[in-house]
Amino acid sequence: MRCPFCGNDDTQVKDSRPTEDNSAIRRRRFCLACSSRFTTFERVQLRDLIVIKNNGQRVSFDRDKLSRSIHIACRKRRVDEERLERVVNGIQRRLESSGDTEIPSATIGEMVMEALQALDPVAYVRYASVYKDFREARDFEEFVETLGGVEPTAER
Repeated sequence: MRCPFCGNDDTQVKDSRPTEDNSAIRRRRFCLACSSRFTTFERVQLRDLIVIKNNGQRVSFDRDKLSRSIHIACRKRRVDEERLERVVNGIQRRLESSGDTEIPSATIGEMVMEALQALDPVAYVRYASVYKDFREARDFEEFVETLGGVEPTAER
């Protein structure tokens, strides 16, 4: 494993243990050249997934991008980091076990929307605003109305 600080290829594993949900192995590493310490995670990858974007472009599935987008939606919300990791792991497992190697980005977006709706309503609306490409305040209002039980505020 290459050191992220100095680029040296010679690093040693100091400690290995499974993550709390047993979906990965966490390894503490030590660089022999610069003495820096860093952590890596080793996960099982069942198959290489290709994401088909809306414009037809095909890109490799990026677990980190999925994780970042969910974390951004949940920023400053009281959502436990462990729950977020379970959501990301669950979505990745569903994608890998679907049998398809090429997955439309819309499918991933719907999975994230479904997970966030159950996790946190504000994060759900935040993600939806980007995923559904809201352009103006009326778009938010219409979306929130579809959530049910929410009355739009009267104009003042």
